[in-house]
Amino acid sequence: MQQLGFDNEKYVQMQSEKIRERIEYFGGKLYLEFGGKLFDDYHASRVLPGFQPDSKVKMLMQMKDDAEIIIAISADDIERSKRRGDLGITYDDDTLRLIDAFKGCGLYVGSVVITHFRAQRAAEKFQQRLEQLGIRVYRHYIIPDYPSDIPLIVSDEGFGRNDFIETSRSLVVVTAPGPGSGKMATCLSQLYHEHKRGVRAGYAKFETFPIWNLPLHHPVNVAYEAATVDLDDVNMIDPYHLEAYGVTTVNYNRDVEIFPVLNAMFERIYGKSPYKSPTDMGVNMAGNCISDDAACRVAARREIIRRYYDTACQMRRGLCTSAEVHKQELLMSQLDITTDERPVIAAALRRAEETGNPAVAVELPDGAVITGKTSDLLGASAACLLNALKHLGEIDRSVTLISREIIEPIQHLKIAHLGNHNPRLHTDEVLIALTICAATDPKAEIAMQQLEKLAGCEAHSTVILSHVDENVFRKLKVNITYEPRFQNKKLFHK
Repeated sequence: MQQLGFDNEKYVQMQSEKIRERIEYFGGKLYLEFGGKLFDDYHASRVLPGFQPDSKVKMLMQMKDDAEIIIAISADDIERSKRRGDLGITYDDDTLRLIDAFKGCGLYVGSVVITHFRAQRAAEKFQQRLEQLGIRVYRHYIIPDYPSDIPLIVSDEGFGRNDFIETSRSLVVVTAPGPGSGKMATCLSQLYHEHKRGVRAGYAKFETFPIWNLPLHHPVNVAYEAATVDLDDVNMIDPYHLEAYGVTTVNYNRDVEIFPVLNAMFERIYGKSPYKSPTDMGVNMAGNCISDDAACRVAARREIIRRYYDTACQMRRGLCTSAEVHKQELLMSQLDITTDERPVIAAALRRAEETGNPAVAVELPDGAVITGKTSDLLGASAACLLNALKHLGEIDRSVTLISREIIEPIQHLKIAHLGNHNPRLHTDEVLIALTICAATDPKAEIAMQQLEKLAGCEAHSTVILSHVDENVFRKLKVNITYEPRFQNKKLFHK
């Protein structure tokens, strides 16, 4: 069982208190730029064992009567159908998902703002769709020479051209489906419009990583770099904070580089900047809630390995460059990380070498590493899943949970009627078959009851998995990685 290293209850309490302090500091109105994921923050839960994926929502729930949400989405991202890598859905669909999720928690979604708007047809259609659903939509436009031409930006021809987003609560959380959506510019535009209306609203930034009060090369902070190689983010010491206070803190290059510009904008809007450093702008309290630093270090090192494999597979699919893989290799080298730190990798490779076919391995909560091989009936993922459930349910490995008589008709259906070429059962098909068997077989029922124990387990495949198997492992919350190779030499892989 993974050692806990993070006090989640303390975090929820401290974080909400810190935000309330910042609201009071600005006299009762705060625009909070919310970086990262508000829901399903599995990166944070992996590198900070004990952090719950919905912690940030729970924190906001403590302030729900004072909070409202603005969701920012770039018109460019709508136009090119940009997708979330973790969920596989487009940013516009994720905007609808987020609205449903917020409302389901009892949080108030005030509006959606379409940023970088320049009459993109797809963006206009999405606005119509939202408005037909009763959601208020605003437009923010491209400002020439943003963010360098401050006199233009902070003027009626800059921020002044943007729609003023009507808000009614003291805490306005600006979030987005992903990075590059224009959250910061949305907040600053609102400050300009509020100031024109005689309201002194404030701005702060909530960004979980890098954690400002951990060392620069702490594995948790390096894991953030590994997670954002596509954005080319680099952690660095905040020079402005060091100069102002003589205290070493960690930030990242984009915030450090943009700070002089932000400072000049604040001075132009307020007459005086409320902050002396990028670190000052933040409200993140995660670093104060680490209860076991060693456990977090181990977890973060494993995450860096996972990120390396993910990037290597992305390159194999043609979705990123070799430079991103080299960056991952460099991060691993900096911390002397080897793949041996995830035992499932060696176990899967060894099993594949023994059988001459793809194999999968999973590390269970008791530390046992279970493997699955490719057979004429099952794919390696499905075999590994069944073997893991047997181990967790203390069912002898020799027991057959799904008989050949049940599997073969499913294979016939796949090949003869559904047009598949691979007769072997995938993980989803195995789980459905196991569920049917559980109606009459007590052992199959025991196996089904073990599924929830797979959450958080480590796994590795010797080939890139199909989307079907990948999605099943994701839904079971298994942290699976793959060798950057396909099972066959075809050019097209579904």
